[in-house]
Amino acid sequence: MTRRIRLIIFLFLLVLFLIAAPLTVLYCLGWRFDWEAKKISQPGALYFKVVPKNVEIYLNGKFEEKTDFFFGSALIENLFPGKYEVEIKKEGFNNWKKVLQVKEREVTEAKNIVLIPKDPKFNLLSKGVEDFFFSPDGKKIILKEKSGNGWSLKLFEIEKNLKSHLIDEKTISRTGVELISLKFSPDSKKILLELGLKENINSYLLDLQATPPTPTLVDLNPAEKIYFNSEAPQGLAVIEENAIAWIATSKDIYYLDKDGFLFKANFSLNRRDRLNIIPFNMKQETEYQIIPVNSKVLLKENDALYFFDENKKSFEKISDSIEGFRTSFDFKKLAYFNNYEILTLFLEKIWDQPQKEAGDKTFLTRFSEKIGDVFWLNNHYLIFNVENKIKVAEIDDRDRINIVDLAEFKEPKLFWNQNAKKLYILSEQNLYVSGELTP
Repeated sequence: MTRRIRLIIFLFLLVLFLIAAPLTVLYCLGWRFDWEAKKISQPGALYFKVVPKNVEIYLNGKFEEKTDFFFGSALIENLFPGKYEVEIKKEGFNNWKKVLQVKEREVTEAKNIVLIPKDPKFNLLSKGVEDFFFSPDGKKIILKEKSGNGWSLKLFEIEKNLKSHLIDEKTISRTGVELISLKFSPDSKKILLELGLKENINSYLLDLQATPPTPTLVDLNPAEKIYFNSEAPQGLAVIEENAIAWIATSKDIYYLDKDGFLFKANFSLNRRDRLNIIPFNMKQETEYQIIPVNSKVLLKENDALYFFDENKKSFEKISDSIEGFRTSFDFKKLAYFNNYEILTLFLEKIWDQPQKEAGDKTFLTRFSEKIGDVFWLNNHYLIFNVENKIKVAEIDDRDRINIVDLAEFKEPKLFWNQNAKKLYILSEQNLYVSGELTP
C-alpha cells in the first residue's frame, strides 16, 4: 500500500469520524431526524395510565403497545413533535379517543383514563319503591315503599344485603300523613323525619340501631331549624333564630344570618367566628343553601351559586343559573349544571395534565335534552342522566370530551355509591343496582 493510498484512507476515516461523532452525540442527547418535517428535532413521549389494565394503545391508527399488567401504565418514547390520534381499546369496554400534542423533550401525560364497560348488568333490588335515601356512610338505604293504601319505610343494609321494616304511615296517623323530608345524622345512625299534612307538620326522630325502631316526636320548635347535635337532649338542637340558612358538619356548624354574615360555630354555639367582612346582599323570599367543602364554603341563592373568597372575605359569583352541583371526592373540583349544560370549577391548582389554576372553569358539554342529576364517578369522571339515558363523561378537556352511553331507564333517579363502586337507579318504582363499574 503506497503512502498516497494510506493518506487517502486516513483522510476518509477522519472525515467519517468528524461527521459520525457529532451525530452520535446528538443521537445520545435525544436528537432525531424527522423525515416528514425534514429537520432535526428532539422527540417527546406519551405516558398513559389506564383502568382496567392490559389495554391496547393505538397511535394514528397503528398499534403501539399494551399497558402493563401490574400498574396499567405505558410510556411510548421517541415520538416526533406533533399531534397524535390516540385510541385505547379493550374488549368489553368503550374506546377512549383523543388527539394529544407531543412537544420536544416533554412527556405528555394522560394518567386518569377509565374505560367504561359496555352494556353493564343491572340487578333488581326491590319493587314498589317510591323513593330512596342513602346514608352519609354509603352503607344504608332508606326505601319508601308502597304499603297497602299508604307508604312504609324500610332499611336496607348494603353490606348484609338485608332489608328490614322501620315504620309505616299508619304508625304515625290512621288518617294518613305525607313524608315531607328525611335527613340522616352525620354518623348515619339516626334519621329525622318531617311528617304531616298542610300546616300540621311534626318532626320525628328514629334510631336505626334500636330494636324495634320507634319514632319519637321531637319536642323542639321550630322544627325547620333543627340540626343534629350529639351533646344535646335527643341528639338534636335548634339553630339560633336569626339564621336564614345553616348546615352541620361532623365538627362545626355554618350559618348565614339575616344581615348577610356567614358564621362558623361549634355545636354548643358558644364559640362562633364571623367569616365575611362585607355582608352578603340578602333578598327576601329567597332560598339559601350553604355548602362547606373542606375549608371552603359555597352558597346557593335560588339558582345562583357563589364561592367564598377567603382572601377578600366576601362571596364571588360563579354562575347565575344552576340546577345542582357536586364536589369531587378529593374536594378539589366542583361540577355544576343547569338544565342543558355541565361545567366544572377548580377549587385548587391541579398539577397533573391538563394543568388548571384555582378558579378556572371548564365547559364540558351541552345537550338538547334536559339533564337530571350529576355525580362524580371518581375525581376525573362524571356520571349523569340526560332524560332517560345514563352517561359517563371525563373532565379532560384536551381535544374532545369522551362521553359514553351507559344504560337507558325511564325517568331514572340516580345515586352513585362510591364505597361500593355501584350505581343505583330508581325507575318505574323499581330499584336497580349495577355491578362494580370501576376498580
